[in-house]
Amino acid sequence: MPTTAQTNVRVSVTDVATGARQSWSGLLTGLAILIVLTLLVAEFDKAIADFFKTQGVSQNPLEYPLTAVVIGLIANAVLRVTKLYEFIRPAIRTELYLKVGLVLLGASISLGDILKKGAGGLVQALIMVTSVFFFTWWLGGKLKLSNTLRAVMSTAVSICGVSAAIAAAGAVLAKKEEVAYITALVIVVALPTMVILPPLANALGLSPNVAGAWFGGNIDTTAAVVGAGTMYGEEAQQVATVVKLSQNVLIGFAAFALAIYFATVVQRGEGGARPSASVIWQRFPKFVIGFVLVAILASLGVFSAGAIAEMKQVYKWAFALAFVCIGVELSPGKLRGMGWQPIAVYLGATVFNTILALIVASIIFGVLGA
Repeated sequence: MPTTAQTNVRVSVTDVATGARQSWSGLLTGLAILIVLTLLVAEFDKAIADFFKTQGVSQNPLEYPLTAVVIGLIANAVLRVTKLYEFIRPAIRTELYLKVGLVLLGASISLGDILKKGAGGLVQALIMVTSVFFFTWWLGGKLKLSNTLRAVMSTAVSICGVSAAIAAAGAVLAKKEEVAYITALVIVVALPTMVILPPLANALGLSPNVAGAWFGGNIDTTAAVVGAGTMYGEEAQQVATVVKLSQNVLIGFAAFALAIYFATVVQRGEGGARPSASVIWQRFPKFVIGFVLVAILASLGVFSAGAIAEMKQVYKWAFALAFVCIGVELSPGKLRGMGWQPIAVYLGATVFNTILALIVASIIFGVLGA
């Protein structure tokens, strides 16, 4: 006759086996649901892009991350009502999908093209990214934003919007709500900026080169930059794209610097001990190494044009999947709890960025004729 201990062991083994089966079942079911939602994002994105094409805009300025978060939020509500949320939770691997996308994002960076088309864009990028980042960081501190939110916002405004925000979030371990909040601000502000700046540049009598450099240095999403350039003309579009790509190059460097700063300064200031080199390495976002390596290999021509095109598609799918997950995980109450301060900081940084970009673009691409 089995003892009580033997019975307990059998029950424990049975519970573990049942839990494992449920975990795998939830993982596979969740992945299937997330894939369907991501395909739905692609369909909506295509429909929105087709609408903008009828308005003469070549790229969708609303960008798929916002659509993905909205669809994820709807799925979030449905899953909680149907009591399926916890069951499919094993499939929600937001960080994994983001990091895969960020590594492959390096394929879109061509150092050779940037240098070949002129160093003016790179010089402007260095000036703009440094100035706008520290202004936003300072303003966020004045309005008492958390350090992680300041880091994500400063990187997003100063470099290239959504992609930079994702990289910064991974480097400083920001909350998902902070990433979603900044993503929404980036896209909502980029759309009116894309529409307003071309006629304003025309009213100011800016040359295509100066106008393009202004758009590329100021507007936060690549699609909206291309859209503004398209409205102003082909030459402005080319310059705007080069300037924005020059800023994109700095994503990896910004993430690296933020990771080191948060490990050695911020977290120590919050009561932690001075981290050793091994601890810094453990906290360091390894995806940055992958991003830089892929960018270098792409710039050296190691990948074929077809391979690079495929990697670009994969990173977009990975980002779309990640933002669907952010929507599925998101708590709208936490977003409302952030208050008005982040919006004030973002708008203040955007105004500063707009004015400074016009001055810098006028000097480098106008006076100096870069």
